[in-house]
Amino acid sequence: MATTELIDPKISMGELTRLYPGARRALFRRYHIGGCSSCGFSEEETLEQVCARNNSLNVGEVVEHLLESHQSDLQIQIAPVEAAAALANQSGVRLLDIRTREEFDAVHVEGAVFFTQELMQEILQRWDRDGLLMIVDHRGARSLDAAAYFAGHGFTQVRAVRGGMDAWSVEADSSLPRYELE
Repeated sequence: MATTELIDPKISMGELTRLYPGARRALFRRYHIGGCSSCGFSEEETLEQVCARNNSLNVGEVVEHLLESHQSDLQIQIAPVEAAAALANQSGVRLLDIRTREEFDAVHVEGAVFFTQELMQEILQRWDRDGLLMIVDHRGARSLDAAAYFAGHGFTQVRAVRGGMDAWSVEADSSLPRYELE
């Protein structure tokens, strides 16, 4: 079982969501925290404060849930090097890029497919649910949410690229430039 010693209850929510990219989804799924303006939190609030103002949730229980959710998130991630190898060496592999059009146009992996709402319908209606579907974003946080969404719709081999394009440009293809969002 997870231990509460790994996450300090006084950690800011900004730092928590940076260290554990799926934390917002995990908090919303179990406790309805952080998904909308009425249940949101600020980056500066501590986990302890968020728990206190949400029915005095037990911080240790919340930390345990966050750590268990993080372990689940790690299972659906794929390292950029592994993703690049799969794209190059396996047939039927798809890399779905969920960044903005501007980001995609500026830098993208050869063979990546730019995500649009129109493409969403095609994916759900026609794409092989048992084929490897990898999802990439800028730093790897939103791709976890997207991977969870597609897994919930029956995709059995969906993976989020750990660290996103930022990690891909360091670990898998240094010819792709790194960038910062403003």
